[in-house]
Amino acid sequence: VGICAALMHRYQTEAVPHVLCGGFTKEDTENVLIDLNFLGIENIVALRGDQAKGESYFTPKPDGNNFAIDLVKQINDLNQGRYLDEDLQNTMPTSFCIGVAGYPEKHFEAPSLNIDIDHLKAKVEAGADYIVTQLFFDNSKFFTFVDKCREAGITVPIVPGLKPLVTKRQLSILPQVFHVDIPDTLAIEALKCKHNAEVCQLGIEWCIQQSKDLRQAGVPVLHYYSMGKSKIIYEIAKAIF
Repeated sequence: VGICAALMHRYQTEAVPHVLCGGFTKEDTENVLIDLNFLGIENIVALRGDQAKGESYFTPKPDGNNFAIDLVKQINDLNQGRYLDEDLQNTMPTSFCIGVAGYPEKHFEAPSLNIDIDHLKAKVEAGADYIVTQLFFDNSKFFTFVDKCREAGITVPIVPGLKPLVTKRQLSILPQVFHVDIPDTLAIEALKCKHNAEVCQLGIEWCIQQSKDLRQAGVPVLHYYSMGKSKIIYEIAKAIF
């Protein structure tokens, strides 16, 4: 919350905090949301979060939200002025714009992409206002995902999530952690590189081309996962905008 406050009020930069189910009770979540609302923060992303290290499945905190849809419902309740304490009177509604995650290559726990999109639609119907996708390296998978979402009746904005490849090690780590495919063309060229500096430059160029193709296709907004590499994202953004 403190970092969000600094971004908003010291640096006049819009903050979009990610609110998680994991590790929080519903009361914890409500308290954080109240603080964010007082700070004037309007845009948030509601996520379930990953399972704890060493666990095979996600386990919520007692009296916590189990799924992202439960968190979306709680936030939407606050937007309607409904708090956990039903005896409260003269409550102040919040005005959060709620983002949720979408997975062009499906969530790893979902049995199929179509079923995953059904779950995504339920989150939208529960109050989500926009979708930010998991990172991907093949734009065709994003376009297919968007088409399937529209066919399913999802009409909210879908923002593509992009991340440049920066090391050879990520060729194995990214698919393992994020359950995404790296195109053979990119992987082969990365393996030819002698140093990670060359891999990073290749990754930047690939991400720039991805961005240009998405923009040319009419995608108005791009989301970049910096993961501590803000200078790299700056180089990409400078080439696009």
